[in-house]
Amino acid sequence: QLHQPMKHTLSLLAAALLLTSCGEKKPELHLYTWDDYLNPELITKFETEYNCRLVIDIFDSNEAMLAKLKAGATGYDVLVPSSYMVKVLAREKMIIELDHARLTNLQHVDSEYLTGLAFDKEMKWSVPYMLAPSGIAWLSDRVENVEPSWKMFEREDLKGRMTLLNDSRETIGAALKMLGFSLNTTDETQISQAKDLVIKWKKNIAKFESDQYDGGLASAEFFLSHAYAGDAFQAQEDNKAIKFAVPREGTSVACDDLVISATAPNPELAHSFVNFLTDPANAAVNMEYIFYLAPNKTAYDMVSPEFKENDALFLDDETMKKCEMVDDLGEKNALYNKAWDEIKAAQ
Repeated sequence: QLHQPMKHTLSLLAAALLLTSCGEKKPELHLYTWDDYLNPELITKFETEYNCRLVIDIFDSNEAMLAKLKAGATGYDVLVPSSYMVKVLAREKMIIELDHARLTNLQHVDSEYLTGLAFDKEMKWSVPYMLAPSGIAWLSDRVENVEPSWKMFEREDLKGRMTLLNDSRETIGAALKMLGFSLNTTDETQISQAKDLVIKWKKNIAKFESDQYDGGLASAEFFLSHAYAGDAFQAQEDNKAIKFAVPREGTSVACDDLVISATAPNPELAHSFVNFLTDPANAAVNMEYIFYLAPNKTAYDMVSPEFKENDALFLDDETMKKCEMVDDLGEKNALYNKAWDEIKAAQ
């Protein structure tokens, strides 16, 4: 893992032990988020500015986070779900409405993102944190005649050297886009056609993989992967041959949002943390570390020219028109779960 989150966790533990031994009891902010999803410099900066401790717990999928909360896990202040999951958390009364008076940096949030893609346009429940498309990542020294298309998964010459995301909505969504359908369709015939296409692709892939494929690309175990943009760009630092493209048929764009838990022990500090991350200078250093785009208009001018020239993060209008955000489909989510079970069972 590029940024060595394990070392990072150990340093947090060491800091915790040190504080305990000094006898000083600082207020704590408990963050429940994705792995390696915050620049370590910002952790130190926040702890110093607010004289507190930041305690981080990790989840690997929105569904795993929801299951843990439903099972009664409390004590978290700030959560970082994807936008469609914010709808579920609000419906289940697991998060609180935000106090905009405490969030002075909301003025910097990209209004085009809010009016265009965002579900929570008023930022009633959530503040956008990081945004990125999924697409295809490949090794330019191993794969010839690359087309920016989902059709690449039909290539038998790459059999056993490709991976698809282990995520029902992303992977069935890719097939739906390939077929010219919406990745939020609830049409059973369209979902069935997409399921058959994924089963066809499955014959050529090594496995469905969401966590380790970036390392597999860097080590050339895999030659081509269905990938999140940020993972691909992080892996590029270990292997310069890695390239990334958004398929011409369109893809999913995911945004992860900052929300405050209904059981937050420290809602005031939670608001301060959300405001801190929305500060343009902090958003800029965070973007450069994570390789995702913070929808923060003021921060765009504060990132390096190299970052700004990355057209897989700063998508043009033409590409954006073909992209969608995965939506919560309520009871209709069952259609995707059923199709995914059949894909997994297929030989």
